[in-house]
Amino acid sequence: MGGICSRKRDQEVLGDGIASRLSGRYGKSGSSKWLRNSFGHVAVADCQAGGNRPSLMELCIQQICKDIERYKSFSVLPRDISQQIFNELALTHSLNDDSLVAFLDCALQDVHLGDYPGVKDSWMDVISSQGSSLLSLDLSDSEITDAALVCLKDCSNLQEMTLNYCESITEHGLKHIRGLNSLTSLSFKRSTAITAEGMQAFSTLVNLEKLDLERCSQIHGGLIHLKGLTKLESLNIRCCKCITDLDMKALTGLTNLKELQLSNCNITDFGVSLLRGIQLLDIN
Repeated sequence: MGGICSRKRDQEVLGDGIASRLSGRYGKSGSSKWLRNSFGHVAVADCQAGGNRPSLMELCIQQICKDIERYKSFSVLPRDISQQIFNELALTHSLNDDSLVAFLDCALQDVHLGDYPGVKDSWMDVISSQGSSLLSLDLSDSEITDAALVCLKDCSNLQEMTLNYCESITEHGLKHIRGLNSLTSLSFKRSTAITAEGMQAFSTLVNLEKLDLERCSQIHGGLIHLKGLTKLESLNIRCCKCITDLDMKALTGLTNLKELQLSNCNITDFGVSLLRGIQLLDIN
């Protein structure tokens, strides 16, 4: 799957008390000049003050976020710096419709906006523009719909996706994740979109190692679509009261399954007996 698919992150380099990173885009024309002109003098002045102080890079990031309205695009920057700016804006809840546009085509690797207010389908243009660089995505508890999943078709190297509590996604939208076969971790906690029919979309995710379907109340009969996911190691179907002994038969061929969370499901001792060789967790 290549270097990106192996999730090899940019290596961190520390020197002279300044935290920096090496990036494949570091030598991009104009990036160093952009950094100096934007905030270099502010950061250096603060560092000369002495005493306990953040790193030069941290000061730079803070200054950019403070003056975020000044910047129209971060695409000239090395990817690792753009990523840190994005993370800081998300952490401080300073990311909005206007500031998000500056991250168009920045090749971000991680977009973690779980429980972040205001995330909606219109944000997907920027998120999907990260393309094959995007490795991890969390849009939990957001207003995104099926249209958001359509936009992910170009994010072919996406490995981890978390869409918990996304109540506006339907089973019709799930078919758009079929092509994301680099996924190793997928979470859809408490999703009405996950039905037996909708779970057909999971059958092509052959590299999936972790699947979380906790509190998905309509998945009875759908576990059969997991039978080809031989790399699956962890499955969470806690509080899925629709699950019965019959559903356990579909899991018997998943020999790599090490963690199976079944508490508050309608499983009897007979159902458990079908799962020889699997380490069972949280059975009540």
